[in-house]
Amino acid sequence: MTESEIFAALTRNLVDVLPDLLGVHITPDLTMRELGANSIDRMDVLIGTQETLGVQVPVSGFGAAQELGALVAVFAEYMQVSADPSAGAGRPA
Repeated sequence: MTESEIFAALTRNLVDVLPDLLGVHITPDLTMRELGANSIDRMDVLIGTQETLGVQVPVSGFGAAQELGALVAVFAEYMQVSADPSAGAGRPA
């Protein structure tokens, strides 16, 4: 799955949680907070995106990722690891 497809899944889940964003131009440099998501909304988006992508990312896996593009990179990394467990061999748990 490409990062564009992951971004599309993330933004679909964001709009599902925050319907007021329908029609808003959402870019990778924005944060969910800037788009009006509170902490519960953000968790709902992350959980929904994990379900959509079929990947599990521990909360600690998101680290300091704030911008949507950074979140996409985290999802992409964990999707790569789940597809090829040896890919994450050097990454701390």
